[in-house]
Amino acid sequence: MKTVLLEVNSREAYRLLKNLEELKLVRILKNLNKTEETKYSIYDFVGVLSKEEAVEMQNAITESCEVIDEDDWK
Repeated sequence: MKTVLLEVNSREAYRLLKNLEELKLVRILKNLNKTEETKYSIYDFVGVLSKEEAVEMQNAITESCEVIDEDDWK
């Protein structure tokens, strides 16, 4: 395989690279820019959970939100 060094100029470009990595078409070796704080978008998390995991998480949230502890408000 050929290794190249890229400068990513936008979040969208980085998101596209991450998508390519998920498809096993490229591999991101490391982030050289350590000084900049990573800022995430909601779109960075698309596809992170499987459908089953998402349903399980939604059910857990729904069940816990239906439990009302009146002493919590005191």
